[in-house]
Amino acid sequence: MSPDRARLLLVDDDPGITSGLSPILERDGFAVTIAEDGAAALATVAAGGVDIVVLDVMMPGLDGRETLRRLRRDGHTVPVVLLTSVGEAAERARALDEGADDYLNKPFDAGELISRVRAVLRRSSAGRPSLASASVLTAGELTVDRSARRVRLAGREVALTPKAFALLDHLITHPDEVVSKPRLLEVVWGYDDPVGTRAIDHRISELRRVLADDPAHPRWIRTVPGVGYAFVAPVSQAPVSQAPVGPAPVGPAPINPGSR
Repeated sequence: MSPDRARLLLVDDDPGITSGLSPILERDGFAVTIAEDGAAALATVAAGGVDIVVLDVMMPGLDGRETLRRLRRDGHTVPVVLLTSVGEAAERARALDEGADDYLNKPFDAGELISRVRAVLRRSSAGRPSLASASVLTAGELTVDRSARRVRLAGREVALTPKAFALLDHLITHPDEVVSKPRLLEVVWGYDDPVGTRAIDHRISELRRVLADDPAHPRWIRTVPGVGYAFVAPVSQAPVSQAPVGPAPVGPAPINPGSR
């Protein structure tokens, strides 16, 4: 989808934010509609004509998280970027699991929000669920069942540690996007987790070993020196029937944001 004049719904109960942010978004080429609460946002999306939603989490009444849950429950596939003041990794992980395409912590830079919105629009297809809300994703011989936390390569189920799966999950839902190491630390480990960027490198090494990915000629994950990593294979959504079946493999536990 082209982001030119994309129709953006900005949902926030703070008029100081909407009045300041809306002109910036308009100047950058977006057609902006404002909703002051979750109920108004649901009605606007239901009426159609919204390409992307920027949704504040902390609102009285119907908050952003519940608004997001209702959007997905009602079958709306419009991509959503959450604005959150919550810093805990577990809270951010739950928001992504519930169908958010991306999030940004308050306070934020308007330029970064615009970059995130454009990145989400680039990987969204009109009329189809966003990659972040899909249950099963495929990239060539690789199948990732995000609901069951299982991975198959060429039909064979492989075992990953929880953090390696979380890292793969974020990269495959952001294909062709260079994700910086600080961003991966924020999403997968959390700001308050005392780990360095070497933790990411170790988990990337695990992914490459398990997926037989040659870093010199990557099929899946490319290193961007001095920046981070990018998932390079084309990604598509698969029917749930293609998900791995059978007993869970011995080894990795369910994803726990506190585990390494």
